[in-house]
Amino acid sequence: MMLLASLLTEPIGVSHYMVVGAVLFTCGVICMATKRNALGVLMGIELVLNGANVNLVALGSPYLRGSEGSLGLDGQLMAMFVIVLAAAEAAVALAIALNFYNSLGSIDIDRADDLKG
Repeated sequence: MMLLASLLTEPIGVSHYMVVGAVLFTCGVICMATKRNALGVLMGIELVLNGANVNLVALGSPYLRGSEGSLGLDGQLMAMFVIVLAAAEAAVALAIALNFYNSLGSIDIDRADDLKG
């Protein structure tokens, strides 16, 4: 509780971005674990990836790099890579969900057992 209170009184820094990223990541994991339909799970995955992106950008900030530079892959570049992967993942997963809906008339992931051959 003291950490949260100190975060609210400090100027915005890297720790604030890390907290926002952690909250997004946690909300995504909870969403993935509790939702029963495929679109809810996809939204949870996107929240997890966006939480990771916020943390990558925060870790790539000049505050943490210091004066010696970075390893060659900045957090922003890694975040762009994750965004491209998330877009590809969303396209493939939505296509699978549409075919799942056309086959079963529902997107309830508990009915995925019906697709076994």
